[in-house]
Amino acid sequence: MKPSTILLLVLLFSGSWRSPQSTRPMPPGLHEAQKAETQAQKNEVPPIEQRSTPDPANLKRDADELASLAQSIPSEVDQTSKGVLPQDLNGKLKRIEKLAKKLRSQLTP
Repeated sequence: MKPSTILLLVLLFSGSWRSPQSTRPMPPGLHEAQKAETQAQKNEVPPIEQRSTPDPANLKRDADELASLAQSIPSEVDQTSKGVLPQDLNGKLKRIEKLAKKLRSQLTP
């Protein structure tokens, strides 16, 4: 059999493999109902998330830790000018960033 004949047979029979559900017509109002439902979902107001009031004791503790870490940084940066890189400098800087982000997210609306 020639390749073109095989291709023609495959194309002819490929339509018969479809499921019967895909050939049924859609009821007249179904498409409009789906559009209306999609539009209604777009118009819904998302629920307002109520933020919990931050605990003042935790805020104070985090702020104190942030302040003490920040005060220790200048002396460690001075050591780098002498060719000495403190091991915990990078960790302290990361902790400062983490605390600052945490405080900012708790205090800003």
